[in-house]
Amino acid sequence: MGAEQSSPTGPDLGQGISVDALADGQMLLGHVGQESVLLARRGNEIFAIGATCTHYGGPLAEGLLVDDTVRCPWHHACFSLRTGEALHAPALSPVARWQVEQRDGRIFVRGKQEAKASKGKSRPGAPDKIVIVGGGAAGFAAAEMLRREEYQGRIVMLSNDDAPPVDRPNLSKDYLAGNAPEDWVPLRPHSFYRDSGIELELKANVTGIDVRSREVVLADGKRFPYDRLLLATGAEPVRLSIPGAEAPHVRTLRSLADCRAIIERAKTARRAVVLGASFIGLEVAASLRARGIEVHVVAPEKRPMERILGAQMGDFVRALHEEHGVIFHLEETASAIDGKTITLKSGGTLAADLVVAGIGVRPRLELAEKAGLAIDRGVVVGHYLETSVPGIYAAGDIARWPDLHSGERIRVEHWVVAERQGQAAALAMLGSREPFSAVPFFWSQHYDVPINYVGHAEKWDDLAIDGDIASRNCVLRYKRNGRVLAVASIYRDVESLQAEVMMERDVVAA
Repeated sequence: MGAEQSSPTGPDLGQGISVDALADGQMLLGHVGQESVLLARRGNEIFAIGATCTHYGGPLAEGLLVDDTVRCPWHHACFSLRTGEALHAPALSPVARWQVEQRDGRIFVRGKQEAKASKGKSRPGAPDKIVIVGGGAAGFAAAEMLRREEYQGRIVMLSNDDAPPVDRPNLSKDYLAGNAPEDWVPLRPHSFYRDSGIELELKANVTGIDVRSREVVLADGKRFPYDRLLLATGAEPVRLSIPGAEAPHVRTLRSLADCRAIIERAKTARRAVVLGASFIGLEVAASLRARGIEVHVVAPEKRPMERILGAQMGDFVRALHEEHGVIFHLEETASAIDGKTITLKSGGTLAADLVVAGIGVRPRLELAEKAGLAIDRGVVVGHYLETSVPGIYAAGDIARWPDLHSGERIRVEHWVVAERQGQAAALAMLGSREPFSAVPFFWSQHYDVPINYVGHAEKWDDLAIDGDIASRNCVLRYKRNGRVLAVASIYRDVESLQAEVMMERDVVAA
């Protein structure tokens, strides 16, 4: 995570700059008093907004102007230059807007513009009651967007978690490493739900959907009626099925409670074994190394992440972790856990006082299946994220949607995708006929090395590498039949953003 710059840089925009200092299509970082301000020009229009992304504090001036928006270089949030609104997750809060004045060939930035007052508007045909099942990325983003759009009806969010929605990517990264305070973890404070009129029901065990009566049924017999229903049940960790898997020092990581349990164990652990070399597994390994714990990674593949990133990047990721002391046991699996001894399939053993299993997740489809929704390795949805049953929508890890860029139905387990689908589903439930068209994006952090990935390539026949992976300055383009399906990058943020824009404009399926 980042933070607002302590000492603003660039010109004092309150004192003004020459119009000639800002060419069409350019951005300039300056300040007004102690606040950093981004100045941007589009034709004869000049905009001034807060210069720091509201997600993790990324520097917007190092991002990309696209039409009348600016995109953050770190995690691809997008803000309107006209309103400051956060248009694309992962940012949810707006940046400030500033007044711009042109006089005598100079540009001056004055005080902040007031946010537009809520009009409490109602939409013709808007539903009276919306129920959201799930308290993760998609569910939260949907509820937040409904209220941002000034939806006046009832919103009920049913979460089986015991904590309000949290910033889950942080749980395997900074928070687990001990570098992020507790108040960075909730997506919004408790008061947000009360103040926004969102009925957040925690520890809510939804057991069924009565499609005929349009009600959601809980294990305790409670029933919640709906006019529109969003299923955002997410995924759950695949559980170990070996002897000893239920031991108290064997953990999985999905929820805040899971993370806290691992942190508590890590306080006294000297040696940890991570089962699985997925993104989450290796982020956990890096976080535990940051706590000074010896870490061994056991995984069945020949090299980590090869299926998603290719052999060259897989070798780099392994070498990076080995530089930081992680010990790999690849083409290997655990066959039993007996106390603090892990037996490997090869017959070898490892000692560990903490075991974290990161062997994958599976979508939670039971509710959808019981309700008779169409299922195909996920909940089948259309371009507006509506399921086969009218009035019921699905978003996030469970949704398999018609991707406008690959021309295929895909299901993606990425945080940003889930947030953007939640936002799109909210708008669709309010009557929008804008198809979901976001390009999949995720980021992964390994020590000081961020890996950004745009697009979706389950298979490719050509991998073009620009730059040098070992030098941590590269762009990898995954192609099939000559067409770029996905782009991975390290410290080439603007090119990652440009790839996203290119894919957005390269639509193959209407």
